[in-house]
Amino acid sequence: MAQNYEITREFLQKLQGLIELRDEKSCLVMIADLHPADIAEIIDILSMEEVLFLFLLLDSEIAADALVELEEDDRERLLKALPSDVIAKEYLDNMDSDDAADVLAELDVERQEEVLSKMEDMEQAGDIVALMNYGENTAGGIMAKEYIAVHEDWTVDECIKEIRRQVEEVEEVYFVYVIDRNEVLQGVLSLKTLLISPAKRNAINLCEKDIISVKTDLDDEDVGKIMQKYDMVALPVVDSLGRLVGRITIDDVVDVIRDEADKDYQLISGISEDVEPDDSLIVQTRARLPWLVIGLVGGILGASVLRFFEPELNLNKALILFLPLIAAMAGNVGVQSSSIIVQGLANNGLYTNSIGRRIFKELGVSLVNGLILSLLLLAFNLLSGEDYLVTATVSIALFSVIIFASVFGTLVPLVLNHYKIDPALATGPFITTTNDIMGLMIYLFLAKLLFGIFGIM
Repeated sequence: MAQNYEITREFLQKLQGLIELRDEKSCLVMIADLHPADIAEIIDILSMEEVLFLFLLLDSEIAADALVELEEDDRERLLKALPSDVIAKEYLDNMDSDDAADVLAELDVERQEEVLSKMEDMEQAGDIVALMNYGENTAGGIMAKEYIAVHEDWTVDECIKEIRRQVEEVEEVYFVYVIDRNEVLQGVLSLKTLLISPAKRNAINLCEKDIISVKTDLDDEDVGKIMQKYDMVALPVVDSLGRLVGRITIDDVVDVIRDEADKDYQLISGISEDVEPDDSLIVQTRARLPWLVIGLVGGILGASVLRFFEPELNLNKALILFLPLIAAMAGNVGVQSSSIIVQGLANNGLYTNSIGRRIFKELGVSLVNGLILSLLLLAFNLLSGEDYLVTATVSIALFSVIIFASVFGTLVPLVLNHYKIDPALATGPFITTTNDIMGLMIYLFLAKLLFGIFGIM
């Protein structure tokens, strides 16, 4: 039985020694109790020669599960090294159709055709081809073709017999779907209902008809939101005619949510495309450079602002001391505001009719925060013996900058979302760079204005 296992250095060294000796029996004994995810973790560390030796020793079903668990780059390397007939007969034939389609999609078109031609389970091959025709990031692209369906006029006894017949093909049985003669989804049956209902009752009279289903072309991120909102472990997928064509299970949605979270985290960090630590220098540079260039341009614009106000800064050097504080506070406040909005948009917790209220509330929060922070800064400067006019200027500027940054950080993700651009962009370098520049402008303009009023500048 597979168990939770921590891969240690000693374990790896011993396993590598056995592989070097080509001791097949001892290798199998060492990994016998490992979960496919643990095997995938081991494979991620071994050399390709060691991986091939170990992988070809595994039982077909375990190897298929481990292949699915591998990181994409590692899986691609392994698939290139494996013969097409092994991929087809040992692995794809033993996978759920959605996983098999994902694995096959990582091969070039010519190799895909070769692998498909060598599959023994033609029904599985057909399901894989059907799934590959859907968009990668759609409900059709992440659904599995394995599900249990019964006809609406079947009795409970007939349904149970059909479940026993189909269950070999389905890894996890969450629900039984009820369809009509045209395969249009009519409802869903729980196993509990089947077990406690009279043997001669028809499925249509027992099933829950008020069900949630999705169309094949729905975006996978929206699928994740639906399943998260309604606490669903499985979701039926229908075509444009309402016919049942597949189901999406919670493990598929977890992958989608994780991928979206990784993508948003990278956008927030200023990385414009999905990258891994072992990606090539060119790939990593291409992903990072665009936002670094934007940051550079922002820095140049900030320097230009300082140059424009250089006479004022030369007249009162004390103003220079607070430039980093103003810029930092502007960036921090902007990121806080935009992050809250992005989170609301991602969780469907922000609706069109609440946007005005959200902006008004954010304005209120910024007024309170701005007042408290500017008073704290005022008190610090007074206690430090700072010039009264500098103290007043810095405090007023901080208050103004916090309000601007908060409102700007709220509006930007809303605007991006309106134009179908990922609002996560708003929490990254764009917000911090823009707010840095605007914060400096507000600060120095107020300094020029106030010092001018009192006849100092």
